[in-house]
Amino acid sequence: MDPVSVGLLVALAGGAGGELGRDAWAALSALVRRPFRRGGAGEDGPAAGSGEAELARLAQNPADQGTAQALSTTLAVRAALDAEFRALLAAWQDQVQRIPLDDRAVHNTVSGGTQHGPVLQGRDFSNLTFTLAAPRSDRPGGSDRGGQDGTAG
Repeated sequence: MDPVSVGLLVALAGGAGGELGRDAWAALSALVRRPFRRGGAGEDGPAAGSGEAELARLAQNPADQGTAQALSTTLAVRAALDAEFRALLAAWQDQVQRIPLDDRAVHNTVSGGTQHGPVLQGRDFSNLTFTLAAPRSDRPGGSDRGGQDGTAG
């Protein structure tokens, strides 16, 4: 079984994927909180955490790559020791693969002729002001009205 991606954990902890991402984080949280059954290792087997502490720390600081790596490692160790957990974690990973996590992707297209004015491409703009100069005229006489001066008459 492949380890859970650190990038995936950071993205889900940070709220990526919208409602589906939040549902996936909740499902992982529920999975981690399940009782830890060490398959055949008994109490004398290797010590391993459930992942709850790492999950809580990552929820508090979603951008912490170190905590995400610690959670990924803990999940991998737990999966190696608990066959039921391994199967459930694999099923969770299969479900998460279908969630579009790239909420920050920007797809801009400008087409359909000449643009007269600013074209701003990006994401999440706020508090912008544009001051536009009067349109230049390509006609003789300097007027955009075909020689008329724009007065009523």
